[in-house]
Amino acid sequence: MVGSWWFVPATSRLRFTVLWLLAQIKIIPKFQYTICLEQASKVVNLPVIQVSNLSYYYGQTKAIDNLTFTVPGGSIFGFLGPNGAGKTTTIHLLLGLLKPASGRIIVSGFDTQTQADQVRACAGTLLEHTGLYERLSAEENLEFYGRIYRMDAARRRKRIKELLSQFDLWPRRKEIVRVWSRGMKQKLAIARALLHQPRLVFLDEPTAGMDPLAAADFRHQLVTLSRRENISIFLTTHNLREAQDICDLVGILRAGHLVAAGTPDDLLRQKTRQIEIVGQNFNKKALTALEEMPGVLSVRARNNRLKITLNESGDIVSLVNQLAGNGVQVHELLNTENNLEKVFLQLMEE
Repeated sequence: MVGSWWFVPATSRLRFTVLWLLAQIKIIPKFQYTICLEQASKVVNLPVIQVSNLSYYYGQTKAIDNLTFTVPGGSIFGFLGPNGAGKTTTIHLLLGLLKPASGRIIVSGFDTQTQADQVRACAGTLLEHTGLYERLSAEENLEFYGRIYRMDAARRRKRIKELLSQFDLWPRRKEIVRVWSRGMKQKLAIARALLHQPRLVFLDEPTAGMDPLAAADFRHQLVTLSRRENISIFLTTHNLREAQDICDLVGILRAGHLVAAGTPDDLLRQKTRQIEIVGQNFNKKALTALEEMPGVLSVRARNNRLKITLNESGDIVSLVNQLAGNGVQVHELLNTENNLEKVFLQLMEE
């Protein structure tokens, strides 16, 4: 064992040794990384997650209510919602850690109710905790998990170098993890989750607590790795700008209900937007006519500014022409950019 081993507390050394011995004598089920690769080759063109009519109760409280959605293979899926909406419960159901009251879940071609071990063996996870041993080095952490996944030595060494290099951690692989920043630890935790080459990875708030530069770098590396290795990512985050930038699809959860799903662009088009017009002579006739136009939800005039809220059917050119035809002098048109945060807030208020 490497030198830093003896700086590990006795309890941690014991746990490490017992798990390693269990793996050697095959008490731990032998779900090698090759099983995941073989299964992935069979379902490469199929959805990596299929959820149908899923419900779950905590006592008498319905935490998940008739949830149905699909995650295509190779995509980044953002699962959004306020605290208590059911995001973590859904992940636990997808991993087969909880048994649904009704419905069916297929993950990577496996049924979570009858093949939960296979689901977990073929998925990478980074949930509430990093799963890192902070008194071990980065390299030792990945070596430990590689042995648990029963990766052969040559493949294990190659994969460790690939991942640490990808996340710019290779030069510091011998350092004890305890002294690292949160951003570096998160990168190592992602490397741990990706070590056995899963086709699906669950990430729960992966950039929480990172500074903006570290978070931006982390997102870039995550997207690069996902595209290069065709990895599907199931991501929860409260950073809606992050979800809009990196997710191919998003689902928005409210009180256990899926209230919206689609590409970020689709959701932006479905919800309201706001424009602001700077001008003069916002007379009553013009404002009344404007309020009656298709797609106009509200009109607010103040001094020389007019704020108009539109739904997806509202046509800006027609609005401007209508105002000009009723004597309004339009000096400037400001089209306020819609974003996923505004859409999210609207859905939470409905």
